[in-house]
Amino acid sequence: MATVINMTAVKISSDGAWQGENPLKYALPLLIIQTTLILVLSRALAFLFKPLRQPKVVAEIVGGIVLGPSALGRWKAYMQAIFPSWSSPILDTISSVGLLFFLFLVGLELDLHSICRSGRRAFAIATAGILLPFLSSVGVVLLLRRTTLSSSSNDIDFYPFLVFIGVALSITAFPVLARILAELKLLTTGIGETAMAAAAFNDVVAWVLLALAVALSGSGGRGGHATTPLAALWIILSGSLFVVFMMAVVRPVMAWIARRSNRAVEEVCICLTLAGVLVSGFATDLIGIHSIFGAFVFGLTIPKEGEFAGRLLERIEDFVSGLLLPLYFASSGLKTDVAKIRGAQAWGLLALVITIACVGKIVGTFVVAVSSKIPAREAATLGVLMGTKGLVELIVLNIGKEKKVLNDEMFTIMVLMALFTTFITTPTVMAIYKPTARYNRRFQSESPSFSSSSSGKRNRYLRILACLHSPANVPSIINLIETIRGAEKTRLKLYVMHLVELTERPSSIFTALRVRKNGRPAHHPPLMETCSDLDLGAFQVYEKLGHVKIRRMTAISPLATMHEDVCQVAEDKKVGLVILPFHKRGGEEGRVAIEDMGEVWGGVNQRMLAHAPCSVGLLVDRGFGGPTKTARGICVVFFGGPDDREALQLGTMMMGSPGVNLTVIRFLKCGDIDGQQQSAVRSVAPEEEEEELDEKAVAEIRKSDSYATYEERRAEDVIESVLNIGRSGDYELAVVGRGRCSSKVAAAGLRGWWGEHAELGPVGNILAMQGHGLVSSVLVVQQHSILKKQHSIHHSLPMPPPSTMDGERRSPPGLAVCTTV
Repeated sequence: MATVINMTAVKISSDGAWQGENPLKYALPLLIIQTTLILVLSRALAFLFKPLRQPKVVAEIVGGIVLGPSALGRWKAYMQAIFPSWSSPILDTISSVGLLFFLFLVGLELDLHSICRSGRRAFAIATAGILLPFLSSVGVVLLLRRTTLSSSSNDIDFYPFLVFIGVALSITAFPVLARILAELKLLTTGIGETAMAAAAFNDVVAWVLLALAVALSGSGGRGGHATTPLAALWIILSGSLFVVFMMAVVRPVMAWIARRSNRAVEEVCICLTLAGVLVSGFATDLIGIHSIFGAFVFGLTIPKEGEFAGRLLERIEDFVSGLLLPLYFASSGLKTDVAKIRGAQAWGLLALVITIACVGKIVGTFVVAVSSKIPAREAATLGVLMGTKGLVELIVLNIGKEKKVLNDEMFTIMVLMALFTTFITTPTVMAIYKPTARYNRRFQSESPSFSSSSSGKRNRYLRILACLHSPANVPSIINLIETIRGAEKTRLKLYVMHLVELTERPSSIFTALRVRKNGRPAHHPPLMETCSDLDLGAFQVYEKLGHVKIRRMTAISPLATMHEDVCQVAEDKKVGLVILPFHKRGGEEGRVAIEDMGEVWGGVNQRMLAHAPCSVGLLVDRGFGGPTKTARGICVVFFGGPDDREALQLGTMMMGSPGVNLTVIRFLKCGDIDGQQQSAVRSVAPEEEEEELDEKAVAEIRKSDSYATYEERRAEDVIESVLNIGRSGDYELAVVGRGRCSSKVAAAGLRGWWGEHAELGPVGNILAMQGHGLVSSVLVVQQHSILKKQHSIHHSLPMPPPSTMDGERRSPPGLAVCTTV
């Protein structure tokens, strides 16, 4: 017998523990404790599931199950204190508000024009993916009503029960699918676009069927009043008129608001939109359809082009997706009791439901996809992707439980089915489908090094790819590139890529759809603005004043695969140099770091250096090229080796640039005088070849006394000498090699030193240290490794501990790792 709760007796807040009151007996303090517990547990589980490539929804569902009667809820004192029965309506109400706005975001993500343009193939795939599981649900419903529902439950009408189970089995969770596709870099590929279009159509049909199920079910069969056929007809007609009104009247109004939205009236427009979400939800609830249907339809009326939709996402998503939505998943988990599944029969029914949900989707999608001339592997992948469940599934099940169409056992079976099918989607897709767009061609022989490309004919373009984390990187990157162009102002093609981490936020997926094409970062039209906060106005000015061709793009990827996007663009555009910002940026006076993106971005740089198809420059910025600078002292620190020679080549290009004073400081072995090496008969050993290449590189600088200052120093105390260069204040920028296969000079002077950051190498680590009075910015250069893969030079420099990148040590093929890599 259900417990009757008098909500009018529930008080909001207490007078405090000092007056002898228990805050957990009051609504607001208890809600705070519940929310905190839910958020902490769901975030912890999301962190644990991240290596398994699982969407956050899986962690939130599991978190709710752990908090509920299946696990912690077996402790009665815990349930009575933290989740008493009188608090359930409060938690459900708050989470339903979040659900209302999340469904608005789902409608905002869906583009009806793209669904209409998706073609007959996506329409056929979606239809097959719905029909086969739905038809299979007829037999399931007959079996479930006979086995799991009690005799008193047979008053439930067959058709509402059929519609709820059919929708739960045939639905595809569009928001969850979008995030899985984005993480696998399939979002804008052919298979991803087909899956998204089919899932979008599936989503629309699912909401229509859900509205039909709610209209038919009324208050349910157990003690409620079932909807009469006439009332159901009026509900369906009223819902249809509501959709027509929203599309014919509200949609043009929202388009007008979006066009006139600007900084001055943005707050008013957003407030009106949020009010529209609430009014739409109330309207559908008044009709007799769940309020979330109204919020979803209102989201469809918002124009997807322009900036208004992006600003709405940024304003709403964090509060809704980060705070309110986990409460909804937790409330679903609190209603899920695995103990309700008792005996072999019940577990057999769970296996049957999972099998029908998976097989129905995969078989129906596979048959239609193959008949549409899609390769078998891609067709199977589509079938697996279309089986993605998640939030939408839980909404259907919760409404079914609320309407008393599903009992506790049936609700638990369906929740576990949704959890299992969503959990297996990502690993199954990764196992059966290897997307060809992924960057897997390492060290192609046709990829140029920067030195080879820059030393060619002057009428050829110098191609540089500059990567950015934030607007703070823009001034120093522009100043560095302009300095590299030198006095002759080499013709330049500049590709600017904004690196953005792919997250669970709807705006991240929304932006990825706009800035990617065929699974890769796409060029933006000159006047196109992305949803990111990166201000590209400085590049537009530089393009006009510097006579530079600039192409802008945004890479939105998980950090673990961010380097693939950068490498793919670098290879496609045949760039000679990639410039990466270091994840820490210091002030102009060399004080503590004023910006730290986190060590995870250091891992991105390490993977980029390991896979780069061209030369790479890593900039540690301490205010390079600030507005107060009139003359720029630039110092090239040269020990020897391929990376140092590439750094020297970069320095020679800067030579003669306006306001640049170039100094090359070469460190020699203690026995060498004035750079004169032993000139006896040379062997063909790799070490001797390296020394010869070093001498040739330095010879050009010695001839250019009027353009550059050349110094030689003995490697007696290398670390202190390098520190003196960085803190002298004479050099705004120090250019150094990363130091792979470094010379005997570095091996002798840096013995026992490998530094904190593997991507910087030993000399770069010295100059990038915080404190020590260091004021110079640092550019660490790595030469394209294809030029040296014939040689493997082993010196006595001690090996650093293995890098934590990807859990293994990675180095270019054919190269000995002689310093910190």
